[in-house]
Amino acid sequence: MKSLLSTVFRKEMRDHLRDHRSVWSAVGMTLLGPLLFGVMFTVMASWLNKDKPLELPVLGRSHAPSLVAYLERSGATLTEPPADYEARIQAGKLDTVLIIPEDYGEDFAAGRTAKVHLVMDNSRNQARTTIRRVQQLINGYSGLLGAQRLLARGVAPELASPVKIEEVDLSTPERLAASLLSIIPIFLVFAAFSGGMNVAIDAMAGERERGSLESLLLNPVRREALVVGKWLAAVVFAIAATTLCLVAFLLVMNRVPLQDLGVKVRLDALAVLGLWAGVLPLALMASAGQMLLSTFARSFKEAQTYMQMLSLLPTLPGMVLVLSPVQSQTWMFAVPVLGQEMLVQELMRGEPLGPMPFVLGLVSCTALALVFLAWTARLLRDERIIFGRS
Repeated sequence: MKSLLSTVFRKEMRDHLRDHRSVWSAVGMTLLGPLLFGVMFTVMASWLNKDKPLELPVLGRSHAPSLVAYLERSGATLTEPPADYEARIQAGKLDTVLIIPEDYGEDFAAGRTAKVHLVMDNSRNQARTTIRRVQQLINGYSGLLGAQRLLARGVAPELASPVKIEEVDLSTPERLAASLLSIIPIFLVFAAFSGGMNVAIDAMAGERERGSLESLLLNPVRREALVVGKWLAAVVFAIAATTLCLVAFLLVMNRVPLQDLGVKVRLDALAVLGLWAGVLPLALMASAGQMLLSTFARSFKEAQTYMQMLSLLPTLPGMVLVLSPVQSQTWMFAVPVLGQEMLVQELMRGEPLGPMPFVLGLVSCTALALVFLAWTARLLRDERIIFGRS
């Protein structure tokens, strides 16, 4: 059986390494996640770049000379707004415009609240950083004036704010980074499922469509050896895709200016090895499950349809964890997909993990893989599965 298994494995590897479709499935789709990650966080870092000079168009500067002087002292470059500033803001060519009305000076001199208008389009994300900086400057100016008015009346400014909140942040750089980089586990799981998908589909549905499955099974071979040999080839592609995805993420994280987002990623060699070992069991289960599903398909395209319908299911637990984080418990690491995504998140947070989460994930995924393989081997004894191509 070992000789047959080795023969089947070598044949599958040789055939699929020559097949550009299988290689693209393991490489191209795997690199999509790191590419999106790099583009997204690079754009976010450019939006939040504090060193960018603040250019603020101001209409009615003569109505509030003290406010204008404060803004200029704070580093803002004030300009005259164009006549069509509203259209430019809506088109995204202008972030915001500050309008100081004519009655500002009258209200200011009377000690009343003087209003200014900040024209913006909140539907445009790229303008939010500029808007927030302008709001912070105006709020700072307002607080300064309020304190001066209280002092002029002989009132201590502290009386206006009897309670002050001072935040004590207990988060570590690793935990903060993990909360912002929580999409990485989703893409690692996706790589484990997509890497060997084409190999698993071709192993059953492809052979069945070409009519080579029945001729293969006419030989005196054990179904188990045939299934395991094909499964091992799919596992190799899935592991390669997962490894490539992890390496690509590490390279991208070193290139993306995450420090501009206040994120400090600290992953030593042991943590990287833990990330790889944590996701690895999914390759065993995913490849076996995909082979089982493709056994029911009559053609390669039909099997691809099944896989596309189910391809988003493994990412659902990760999305739930991003939108509604839960406190990890030991039993959760035994749940396939969920356990792997939680394990990756805990490692990125720098949490101390013993061997138990890794063992639980490996045992549960291996057990399911064995069940799927046994089921597939049993189906290959059914004539309706072998000969039913229509």
